[in-house]
Amino acid sequence: MRETLRPACGYRGQVRDPAVSRYTASELSPERRAADLRRLRSERFDVLVIGGGVTGAGAALDAASRGLKVALVEARDLASGTSSRSSKLIHGGLRYLEQLELHLVQEALTERGLLATRLAPHLVRPVPILVPLPGGHSPREFPGRAWRRAYYGAGVAAYDAFAGLFGHGRGMPLHRHLSRDGARHVFPSLRPDVVTGAIRYYDGQVDDARLVVTLARTAASLGAAVVTSARAVGMVRQAREVTGVRVRDLESRADEFEVRARTVIAATGVWSDDISAMLGDVGVRPGLRVRASKGVHVVVPRSAITGDAGLILRTASSVLFVLPWGGHWIIGTTDTDWQLDRDHPAASARDIEYLLDQLNTVLDRPVSTSDIEGVYAGLRPLLSGEAEPTSKLSREHAVVEPMLGLMLVAGGKYTTYRVMAADVVDRAARRLGVRVPSRTADLPLLGADGYAAMWRDRLDLARRHGVQAGVLEHLLERYGTLAPQLIAMIHAEPALAAPLAGAPEYLAAEVAYAARVEGALHLDDVLTRRTRISFETPHRGTESAQHAAEIMGSVLGWDADVRAREVEHYLARVEAERQSQKMPDDATADAARLGAPDVRGASPLAL
Repeated sequence: MRETLRPACGYRGQVRDPAVSRYTASELSPERRAADLRRLRSERFDVLVIGGGVTGAGAALDAASRGLKVALVEARDLASGTSSRSSKLIHGGLRYLEQLELHLVQEALTERGLLATRLAPHLVRPVPILVPLPGGHSPREFPGRAWRRAYYGAGVAAYDAFAGLFGHGRGMPLHRHLSRDGARHVFPSLRPDVVTGAIRYYDGQVDDARLVVTLARTAASLGAAVVTSARAVGMVRQAREVTGVRVRDLESRADEFEVRARTVIAATGVWSDDISAMLGDVGVRPGLRVRASKGVHVVVPRSAITGDAGLILRTASSVLFVLPWGGHWIIGTTDTDWQLDRDHPAASARDIEYLLDQLNTVLDRPVSTSDIEGVYAGLRPLLSGEAEPTSKLSREHAVVEPMLGLMLVAGGKYTTYRVMAADVVDRAARRLGVRVPSRTADLPLLGADGYAAMWRDRLDLARRHGVQAGVLEHLLERYGTLAPQLIAMIHAEPALAAPLAGAPEYLAAEVAYAARVEGALHLDDVLTRRTRISFETPHRGTESAQHAAEIMGSVLGWDADVRAREVEHYLARVEAERQSQKMPDDATADAARLGAPDVRGASPLAL
């Protein structure tokens, strides 16, 4: 006999203690992880989400906001896969407009507007991007130049019009046409002989990993159990119905255990085939196929290119973005089929050469490999049914139920995570007999409430808290209205006010906060995702590793051996990545990257 659900009760969910503040309930602390592990062993959940990327975290939040009892398990770290390795854009997809996929543009621009104005204005902010207009400069070529400006201008104008109609307050300035001199004033590094002008438009920029952590914490604040380093290794079934998942805790020597659930949602992206394989013994077909497309980005210092806006450039197979990122430029991406190790996709020398070659066609001073500070590679999950190049596969998403009680969601794009989450939870809710619609369009994420006022009054706030204005601005842009929590940590422990060794733009307090509140369990979690030191510094975090391990160790109770092991693992990972980026092709790059073992599951840690 099935359990009877209590009616949904606002945003509190079913298991949060109303006497506990939302901030306290959101903490993914070591103690919270232990408590949530106990819950996984003992409770039966309405919804169990497998996968801690943006779609999985979004699904956990959506379900919890409807009043359901929710758990999320992630084999590694939050956003450790695709969701931390994007182009860092929240965008409508300007090229989808050209392809007349208007529904995708409408959907994405709606979500962009929600994120920038209501849900996460502290994490999503406008970034200007130039569309260079190519062509010769002779009078004979004037008709072609005029046609291209009209063509691109109409596209960008339609983009803005869609944003105005569907963008919930837009959140982005309107586009503007620029002459050749105007374009080079904004972007002096543009070669004057390759452009006749440009159109400047705006999209949203985001730290993708931070958004995922914030989604997971917001779900936790509503009562969801969120456990990382918890790998789903099998399905629990009764006849032909999925009734739970077998999970292995990678941070201990404990045996596998079963998590009972009325519905299971697999938001596993390029790992979707692994879920299907778990059902192979009963001959269940998944109903969808997912192909992995590798996207590589390189990062160079801001001094390597002179410009005050980004660029979007056409390439033979896709588009290339050149985006300002603090004191850096992010250049990407490639779009190639990947069939090797999915946990650690590797960038090859060929990938890097391709990106620099495309970029240097429009720059007055070429960027070389000696300029590169960092490189990262990720895998996009694309719905597949035909032998097409990955650049032509659909960016739409799909929800299927291959077996009673199990929902798979795959495909889509980062910007529309909330739509994907709502679609799959709608299906789960129907199965559970719950008629509460998605509420996440009206639910600000942690740090968003009151952000505009706090940013407006930041100078006064800095004086009152006794911190430099630049420090407070940095914290507000990363944590929103949670920034005073980090300042309180600094006041309680003044040593945390110091910059992190090798990465002066980050504070020691941010490392402690990541371990104490944001669910970071390993050094890699902090240097690669809670901060972006692994690709923002020429040393790629090696000069920060020891200091960060000391700070994390004081929070997580690491002894000297564990600290040394964490540093050793991190240094090995960086060296393996460096070696892979010297290899000529995917196969050799993959082999080099696999030379460094994953720290998770290597040995138990003191938590």
